[in-house]
Amino acid sequence: MSTRGNLGAALSAIARAVAESLELKDVFSRVAEAARLALPFDAMGVNVVDCPDLPLEEMSPEDVTFAAYAVVGEGAAEEIGKRRRVSDSSHGLRLMEPGRVIRYSDATTELDLSFPLDREIVDYGVRSTIVTLLPGARPLGSVWFASRQVAAYGPEDEATVLAIADLLALALEHEKLFRMERERRRRSEALEALLPALAKALDVREVFDQLSRAATAILPHDRMLLAFFDEDARGVRIHAYSGPELAGLPEVLPLAAEEWGRREESEIVADARHYHAARSPAGDPKLAARKDELLREDGIRSFLRVPIRLEGKVVGALLFLSRNLDAFHADDVEVAGRIADQVALALSHERLAHEARRAAEAREEAERLESRVAALTEQLKELGGSRRIVGRSASWRAVLDLVARVAPTETTVLLTGESGTGKEVVARAIHAASPRAGRPFLAINCAALPEPLLESELFGHERGAFTGALDRRAGKIEQAGGGVLFLDEVGEMSPAVQAKFLRVLQEREFQRLGGSRVQKADVRVIAATNRDLVTALERGQFREDLYYRLRVFEIALPPLRERRDDILPLAEAFVEEIGRTVGSPCAGISRAAREALLAYPWPGNVRELRNAIERAIILCEGGLVAAEHLPLPGAEASRSGAVGLSPGKGLEDVERQLVENAMRETRNNKARAARLLGITRAQLYTRLERYGIQ
Repeated sequence: MSTRGNLGAALSAIARAVAESLELKDVFSRVAEAARLALPFDAMGVNVVDCPDLPLEEMSPEDVTFAAYAVVGEGAAEEIGKRRRVSDSSHGLRLMEPGRVIRYSDATTELDLSFPLDREIVDYGVRSTIVTLLPGARPLGSVWFASRQVAAYGPEDEATVLAIADLLALALEHEKLFRMERERRRRSEALEALLPALAKALDVREVFDQLSRAATAILPHDRMLLAFFDEDARGVRIHAYSGPELAGLPEVLPLAAEEWGRREESEIVADARHYHAARSPAGDPKLAARKDELLREDGIRSFLRVPIRLEGKVVGALLFLSRNLDAFHADDVEVAGRIADQVALALSHERLAHEARRAAEAREEAERLESRVAALTEQLKELGGSRRIVGRSASWRAVLDLVARVAPTETTVLLTGESGTGKEVVARAIHAASPRAGRPFLAINCAALPEPLLESELFGHERGAFTGALDRRAGKIEQAGGGVLFLDEVGEMSPAVQAKFLRVLQEREFQRLGGSRVQKADVRVIAATNRDLVTALERGQFREDLYYRLRVFEIALPPLRERRDDILPLAEAFVEEIGRTVGSPCAGISRAAREALLAYPWPGNVRELRNAIERAIILCEGGLVAAEHLPLPGAEASRSGAVGLSPGKGLEDVERQLVENAMRETRNNKARAARLLGITRAQLYTRLERYGIQ
């Protein structure tokens, strides 16, 4: 064993050796010879560590690994590059504390042979070791000396080891800077290679896997993900991702308040295991747990996020995800940002091309729809009677536009709006303009029948299916084969019937009551409701799955008070239509009557208007319909009392007074009062209960 020499000479020789090369491994044998001037050893080495960017107290020995960077002595070639965990050693994370020197005078008694690394040290014949951390802002690794002699190192050697560690740390830092610059140039060249793939793509999603593979050479990752921010939901929508399909990925991932506030910043997450849960998002904590679970299911341990900017505004983020802990560091942010800039440029080109394409398609669609609406209007005029569609207001034209779009398809339609807005008329219009126009149109009011009768009406029944079922009978679904089934007041359908009808929509099959044969349901379903189904969902009164099956294409019908331009055309159409049926057509509508029609709020909508015109035609006896012939507040003030409009009086106040007037005028005859108001008896009962009218 060599005798200890001069520390100054040793450090000077080490400094000269490392100064002559940027690769410490190339001159490590010279470094070792110089170190022998100050310390005796049989083997010497430098290990480099890989640990998360976390405080020491938050680190786990399982998270920190190290590998032999340079070794001299017996078995050196076998040790180079061999990777181990800190948890393989009995001294564990103690070595990660700056300035600490660990000495073992007799490894056979002081080491714990249950640890793999301790056992290897003893098996190599090592008896004494001294090791310390290479100093730095971030742990670089360690330098160690080993001897086959017992008690080869004492307290006086600790200062020597620390001085050598300082020089080696400086050499490794220089080497690291050199590698970083070389890597920066390589990444810049590789980044330029991405441009051709992006420049050719009009949809980034088509080349996203290819882009991710190319970017891996620049910034190693296991998955790349592009997300756009959703201002309304305060979350992100996943636009594209590379790699295998992600099962169970929600359409929108809400962000915690902290995440949303920092959405315009870059972020590195060294350990993603409990990232979302730790941010205590406002809302459902289960969602945060689910987001962490999605990362765990995909094996993601760390990620890097950089913002995506379009036209100077942050619209989303590009994420690089890794299955390794602490895979990304501060020097990766710049290159990730440059990749994000290229993606943003491709998105900008995509958006311009998309807008040009949409503008051309919109022009073509507008021309087609205009032609379609005109043809549909002419076709509906031929239907005549109560099925005739009349209207020129913007809101009604918008309804007709939607009818023209959906009519040629087989899509299920949900018509929503207040009672009396013409939902069945629109349903018949869709049928008349569809390929099923020559087949049956059958309507059923779900509110008018109790549950057993509604089931029988819909599905039919076999003989003996229930008391009174004396014969086999086909239901509306079967009778409407090839045509359209219109479900009015679908919100009143009982839960049991909802479950059975869901099968019709999902599987296109059904069974008669009391029957076992499965039959195919060849019907197009159009449903209507004046009920708030979203509230019914929240109260558990309507099935969510059935709601979304029915609401494939929703058309909301505006109330008549929002169609002021249509009131007089509708009234004139009803005068013409009803005049043919009552035998004494009227001469027209007076100016005062027109003003009364326009001033009235029409809580009963088009149905109320039609009933009012029918009554007025009978009363005018062939003359002009005057204001006093109309059963409207203000028109018959002397008979039933006016409903005055004044500041602070809302629609519910007007409706309550109308109901009271109707009940007073009909002497509490509910059937007549409902007809007078243009609503059903069930709707009248609802209003009587709502307003506490006895």
